[in-house]
Amino acid sequence: MCEAVTKVGRRRIVVAGLAVGLAAGLATIALPGAHAAELMSEARARGALRIAVEGTYPPFNFKDPKTGHLTGYDVEVARLVATRLKLKPQFVLTEWSAILPAVSSGKVDAAISQVIITPERERAYDFSIPYTYSSFQLIVRKNERATYRSLADLKGRKLGVREGSVFEQQAKAVPGIEVKSYPAVPENLQDLAFGRIDASLDDSLMVNYLLKHSELPIKAGPRVGPLARIGVAFGKGNPQFKVAVDKVLTEARADGSLRQLSLRWFGIDASSATR
Repeated sequence: MCEAVTKVGRRRIVVAGLAVGLAAGLATIALPGAHAAELMSEARARGALRIAVEGTYPPFNFKDPKTGHLTGYDVEVARLVATRLKLKPQFVLTEWSAILPAVSSGKVDAAISQVIITPERERAYDFSIPYTYSSFQLIVRKNERATYRSLADLKGRKLGVREGSVFEQQAKAVPGIEVKSYPAVPENLQDLAFGRIDASLDDSLMVNYLLKHSELPIKAGPRVGPLARIGVAFGKGNPQFKVAVDKVLTEARADGSLRQLSLRWFGIDASSATR
């Protein structure tokens, strides 16, 4: 009788142990884009905010050719956000196509790299309030004779876009366009200059800056599509972080900080939807 009771007791201990182990294992599994702890708490404990930027996308985020230091509008906005959150900005250079996956995996805390807010992205990530408003714009060679008024006019032509971008999605949605995707802007524009593609589609703010600083034989084409909203992207399930970042951006817009940064880099106030 005692031996039978002992065996039953042992079985109960083993089952209980397995249950505890299973619960502990499940506790460590995070859903895609979610974090084990609130992002704000993690960042404060670390003392730094890990920020994904492309690093090859002037005037938003790029290395100054004279100093080699990371600079640009997004970089300054990121520093402003981190500083006002009392955190050290820690930039993680990431190819554009890997930026949002880096947010999902927890490799970075947020992406501040001209990430356009779309319904599709909002299903997978959370965003701050917009800190920039821009639009899509075509870029063509200076000697281009064809007149493009919309993407539909590029049917039968080659169009260059950044890989994994909203520009790529927009171009592929138009039948008849041969879309060529690039990991970064420089390769895209070089192919345009050499005639390997007929046009490029990108951010109008980038186009405006580029034409002032590039020696490539290119010019601005028409703007296409509605005004785009750009925000800070981060994993879902971090309400404290969203509230904190939104507060910083709201105050920066109210005190003119965002406007000053925008005027410095773009010559216009792109921090507002109304020009």
